[in-house]
Amino acid sequence: MAGVGGPSYKGYRYPAEIIAHAVWLYHRFPLSYREVEELLFARGIVVSYETVRQWTRKFGPEYAARLRRRQPRPGDKWHLDEVFIKINGERQYLWRAVDQDGAVLDILVQSRRDTAAAKRFFRKL
Repeated sequence: MAGVGGPSYKGYRYPAEIIAHAVWLYHRFPLSYREVEELLFARGIVVSYETVRQWTRKFGPEYAARLRRRQPRPGDKWHLDEVFIKINGERQYLWRAVDQDGAVLDILVQSRRDTAAAKRFFRKL
């Protein structure tokens, strides 16, 4: 991933491919630094979670921006769904903003049914 206009991995102990993969894992999936460390260790790469944190701090913004650009654009028509769920035995209200293709744009969980807050949530999108 290093190249013209890309990040410079010069002076780092690990090859650019390993650093790029670690940063990509962290930004692409909901993983913690320790989980990225464990995934790399499973592939025979010994690296600390602190190193992964430093890599993501330095190279992460560019990867995150690239991933955001690749996400599909939401559709023209949006809908607001209301779902009742139980969390720890208590009824919660889950509001989901969904586009015409069924892609979930954002969610809001509330302990009480507050229509005004749901409308603010939808306008915020």
